Amino acid sequence: MIPKSIKTIAIPAFSNGTVRYQIATLLSADVVRELHSRTHYKIVTDPAQADAVLAGTVIRFDVLGGITTDPVTGRATGSQIILTMQINLTDRHTGKVLYAKSGLEFRERYEIATDLTAYFDESGPAMKRVSRDAARTVVTALLEAF
Repeated sequence: MIPKSIKTIAIPAFSNGTVRYQIATLLSADVVRELHSRTHYKIVTDPAQADAVLAGTVIRFDVLGGITTDPVTGRATGSQIILTMQINLTDRHTGKVLYAKSGLEFRERYEIATDLTAYFDESGPAMKRVSRDAARTVVTALLEAF
């Protein structure tokens, strides 16, 4: 587990170096939810009230279109989201970095409807799925690192 001196973890809003403003908000909320459900730590947003600070940065958010195509029409039928991020857990009292990981990459595929009358934009739900997957992985990495 994380060092015994850590009882409270601050998770400020994650930084975002992309044009997809929603992803950092989703990731922050999903990491908070995952830590609440899997640990006993008190989670706060203000670093001044915490023993440790978990900072995250979304480095890239790419959508690759046309990863699969309809063989008859040649239209794209599948896309993929690629999310790249980094995290740092720092002891607020000593300034020591307790855990750091950069280049965390997550992928999520989604379908593109070929029937325009039944079209549903799946990119939003796919972004939510990749955020939840990233949050689970981040929390697992934190817990297994100690």
